[in-house]
Amino acid sequence: MLTLDRHPSGRHFLQIPGPSPVPDRILRAMSLPTIDHRGPEFGEIGLELLGKIQRIFKTEHPVIIYPASGTGAWEAALANTMSPGDAVLMFETGHFASLWRQMARRLGLEPEFIELDEAQRWRYGVQADRIEARLREDREHRLKAVCVVHNETSTGVTSDIAAVRRAIDAAGHPALLMVDTISGLASADYRHDEWGVDVTVSGSQKGLMLPPGISFNALSPKAMERSKRATLPRSFWAWDEILAANATGYWPYTPNTNLLYGLNESLDMLLDEGLDNVFARHERWGEGVRRAVHAWGLAIQCQEPALYSPVLTGVVMPEEIDADQVRRTIYERFDLSLGTGLGRAKGRMFRIGHLGDCNDLTLIATLGGCEAGLKLCGVELFGSGMQAALEFFADNPAPGTPANPNASRDR
Repeated sequence: MLTLDRHPSGRHFLQIPGPSPVPDRILRAMSLPTIDHRGPEFGEIGLELLGKIQRIFKTEHPVIIYPASGTGAWEAALANTMSPGDAVLMFETGHFASLWRQMARRLGLEPEFIELDEAQRWRYGVQADRIEARLREDREHRLKAVCVVHNETSTGVTSDIAAVRRAIDAAGHPALLMVDTISGLASADYRHDEWGVDVTVSGSQKGLMLPPGISFNALSPKAMERSKRATLPRSFWAWDEILAANATGYWPYTPNTNLLYGLNESLDMLLDEGLDNVFARHERWGEGVRRAVHAWGLAIQCQEPALYSPVLTGVVMPEEIDADQVRRTIYERFDLSLGTGLGRAKGRMFRIGHLGDCNDLTLIATLGGCEAGLKLCGVELFGSGMQAALEFFADNPAPGTPANPNASRDR
């Protein structure tokens, strides 16, 4: 049973890589009275937010909004474009790529997984050259889609999606490109149209700063055309009925009205700030956290610096240390939640989220709690990560912040 007195004073630090903390402005929007989802006022809101969400995905094509988690949007992407027995090519980047493969099997598809060797597994991004090589071998075009994860939440690796599109084109293969950017959207640069993505999957509870419960499929004309021939069963997920209703701002079933209020507010916040500024903010936070991990003398899960995630950082523990025990200690002592290691990384690492409704001091406090918890658990640290991050943030102020706070004072 949830007890609201679990955190008696101060605010709980929710620094997992999603769900992210929800800004008060969005909570207030969600608290507005529920209206008739068939009435004229709702239709106006629907059209407004459907236009805004296209700008977040950087697309001129439709974006489907589902009252579901990201897992539902995974299924929708496959169900609308595939037929029983279709083969799909997937790349093992971590836990969520593995779960998407599992779903494909359950839907009656034949997923083919490109795996890395044991030393590289779950620590590197998608290798586009291997995708190109496999597609060149597929002369009969049995592979109907390439499915990859943009920002792998379980590892902190952000893959190069534009390179995957170039690989598909270089192979001259007609496979659709499907991308999961559930944790990347609105935190890491993403370009649905420019990168030639056919179906993009995302969710509300990460960079959009909303509670869980909304997910998305951004579509290409090629994907919509393929859906007309696909024969996997779908009803709730069917794009055609939703697109028809969306034309006037409505849905063919009851939408989650109050979450859509929150989404509309989130989109205003992001677009008012400017997406480039949003991405730069997350990149800066990510670098500050990584400076802290390096100062501690600990390893980062992602082994490719060019692919470091701006959304989260995976912190690898020494072999003799149980990462879950470290997390429990930090939670119990400092009211701070960190992401657990998932799948093959369970017990080996914890994840620090630096996304959404956050600021420099939030992260400084988070790193302070981590540092104290690591020491309590007997982890030998080389230096102060909190101090390293503080110095980085001070020396690299956010855009629009004076580098010298005394510069404007009279002397």
